[in-house]
Amino acid sequence: MNVKTIVIVVVIILLGILALDSFFIVDARERAIQKRFGEVVEHEEELTGLNFKLPFVDNVQKFDGRILTLDTPAERYFTREQKPLIVDSFVKWRIFSTTKYYEATQGIEENARSRLARRVDEGLRNQIGARDMIDVISGEREELMAELTNSLDRTMKEEFGVEVIDVRVKKIDLPPEVASQVYERMRSERKIEADRFRAQGQEQKLIIESDADKQRVEIRAEAEKLAEQTRGEGDREATRIYADAYGQDAEFYEFYRSINAYVNVFGDGSSLLVLDPSSEFFKYLKAGSGD
Repeated sequence: MNVKTIVIVVVIILLGILALDSFFIVDARERAIQKRFGEVVEHEEELTGLNFKLPFVDNVQKFDGRILTLDTPAERYFTREQKPLIVDSFVKWRIFSTTKYYEATQGIEENARSRLARRVDEGLRNQIGARDMIDVISGEREELMAELTNSLDRTMKEEFGVEVIDVRVKKIDLPPEVASQVYERMRSERKIEADRFRAQGQEQKLIIESDADKQRVEIRAEAEKLAEQTRGEGDREATRIYADAYGQDAEFYEFYRSINAYVNVFGDGSSLLVLDPSSEFFKYLKAGSGD
């Protein structure tokens, strides 16, 4: 192989190296900056797809461009009435401006995380400190998270080139020294409410029982009235029948009534009567003996 051929081969290789070092690709999941002699090359838009750089002069540094999660440790915060709460939260964030992110953090993700964690802690402290405990736990929890997210997003974009997508509270606990007091108060409140319901139930019970007693008296009175009417009609009918029977055979009717009287008086065998032997009561007994 002559010198000319060697030179051509070397040139081709150098051109290939230059060509390879002149282009770089930024994946959709990445963010990148282009540095020239250590200074960031400004671009109108974020670098994406296939890009050109000066070989051996420009340097490209890439970062994770996906949505990342910062899981902050649980911290103690005080509400407006100075009630302590243990709040465990997390943040969803990603790089918004690559140049500003690099300048603020030197491209080190841990720097961004630590600064974001401090801002989250400060934001939670301010938001919780402006609300009562019941609002933090339930009443204004969504509003609190929305305000904190918007505030952090503006600050982090301006200062660190980071977009805060969402801030969420995973869990809110009461400190052990406060939990027992709160639970006891809740228990007392529930007991008062239960007693109130019992009193209302007892009142309703008395009303129902009173109404039932009233209805019972009315129904019984009506029944007795109807019974008296029926009994009177029966007696009247019996009297009519007796009168008709007496009118048809007075002697037999008188005899029948006497027999019934004897059965009622002497039926049990233990009755004792002291009467004049000539009394009309013994009329048919005398007749039966032949006297």
